[in-house]
Amino acid sequence: MTHLVDELLDVARSAPEVVALRWFGGRAGARVREEVTFAGLAERVERAAAGLWACGMTPGDRVLFSIRPRPEGVILCLAVLHAGGAVVFVDPGSTPELFAARITAARPRWAATEALLYAASSGPLRAVARSRGLLLPDYGRLPVRHLYTGSWLPGVPRGARRVASLGRAAQGVAAGRGTSQEREDREALVVFTSGTTSDPKAVVHTTRTLSGMLSLFAQVGDLKLGQRAHTDQMFLGLPALLAGGTWEIPAKAPKDAPEAFARGVAGADSSFLVPADVTALLDVLEARSTAASPDGGVPAAAEAAVGPAGPAVLAVGAAPVTVALLERGRRVLPGTRWLAVYGATEILPAAVTGADEKIAAAADGDLVGRPLDGIGARIDTTVVDLDETPVARESAHEVGELVLTGPSLMAGYLSDLDAGRPPATEHRTGDLAYEDAAGRIVLVGRNRDMIIRGTVNIYPGLFEPRLRDLPGVADAVLVGVPVPDGDERVVLVVTAAGGAWAAGDPRVRTGTDLTRTVADQVTRVLDHGALPDLVVEASHLPVAGRSRKPDRRALVSLVSPLAGTVRA
Repeated sequence: MTHLVDELLDVARSAPEVVALRWFGGRAGARVREEVTFAGLAERVERAAAGLWACGMTPGDRVLFSIRPRPEGVILCLAVLHAGGAVVFVDPGSTPELFAARITAARPRWAATEALLYAASSGPLRAVARSRGLLLPDYGRLPVRHLYTGSWLPGVPRGARRVASLGRAAQGVAAGRGTSQEREDREALVVFTSGTTSDPKAVVHTTRTLSGMLSLFAQVGDLKLGQRAHTDQMFLGLPALLAGGTWEIPAKAPKDAPEAFARGVAGADSSFLVPADVTALLDVLEARSTAASPDGGVPAAAEAAVGPAGPAVLAVGAAPVTVALLERGRRVLPGTRWLAVYGATEILPAAVTGADEKIAAAADGDLVGRPLDGIGARIDTTVVDLDETPVARESAHEVGELVLTGPSLMAGYLSDLDAGRPPATEHRTGDLAYEDAAGRIVLVGRNRDMIIRGTVNIYPGLFEPRLRDLPGVADAVLVGVPVPDGDERVVLVVTAAGGAWAAGDPRVRTGTDLTRTVADQVTRVLDHGALPDLVVEASHLPVAGRSRKPDRRALVSLVSPLAGTVRA
């Protein structure tokens, strides 16, 4: 199997003058700030990789990576892989304790960070970051070798190497290669997905499984030579490069600058968004249509002035994609082909379905489509306890846990691999599903509790024990309340120690002394990615099943009106 960087170098040799990376910026986010041809990309990746090697990087080194998508960051990421290192993504906004636990688990030898992040975490901007509730770890004190992008700022540690100067350190040194087998089995990507300070959980992909992932995404987008992929997601950007296309990188994430993203994505061949970003994009486009025509329609002249409103293909994934979101997308951008992508960090992507098929399907559940070529799927019915799982009991189909295999299957979890355990052979998704007569996968629920907000998977069971230890709390349950675009709003339901409310049907309310106290304390015990959008006090918790566990479905119904959402 060819190393993905070698594939890019092959593309560079065949189409050297084609633009590989185009980065937008400026106040409106519409100006092209930088373009890099394939020839330039190949040269900079090779020089940076050689520079890393000259600075002491060895195969297997892990690099803590905190650089936003832009050419310099993409080139460094590819150079790390080319030099035999592994990119470790860790959220710098985690609680200090969880961040420290993840660093201890990953044991990085390097940190690649923007100069601004150094300044905000250990320099003069630290107070500003804290005033905004961002408790950043002190990056400058990490006992690793430091790389930084951008101009030097106070807080960048002494001895840190500027990424732009790596090429000057190479002086003809070639990056370490190793045998083909060694290179395929090297760690390439480490992504922390969940976990607590005592058990941080990270997914590990090797060069082989990362290449498998990118090949599968090429199936999703049907990418071709010369096409434009406008996205901030590397899972579409890198396959576009491998196909000889141009990866257009927006100035900011779509949710942070939807107007700029709407302008940039217009007329592109493809894009990839998470559901929350789709909502932001559609809000902008609908507002534009309303401004063009007060009655909500867009006259032909106005439409011609606006230009193409969307990409040819828009893939949506990384969170549940609802029919309501696709119906809205199809209505606002009728000329765009909408795709819903299903998968997990452990194996991505796994299945895809078009909007028309998903909307038209008369399925008792959430149609996610047929497995992509190379993906194996089976339904394990032995794990389903019908008494504990009403959704399975009520289904007319044979429901079980969806289990997946394929070329993009992770090597395993970091703690398992570092302990010498064998690589993963399959991924148990935790999704309850069945296969219909056409071989399509239909989801009907979860076999274990998980909330998905944005691109973050939140496992309530990891955090609830710590929440129950807060003063005045008898019990605590985290639930996800669905919103129409497929995202979930996180609600923390607590009961008061001493049981001050009367028994009977559960009652819930906000604005109590207990909810205010808990809301002030959750930042001490939760990763910021799991912080609740709302804290609610309940008289008592509804229970279900033989085990008398909290009935999370009933709680969602109870708190939905308070959360200001509707059930999907």
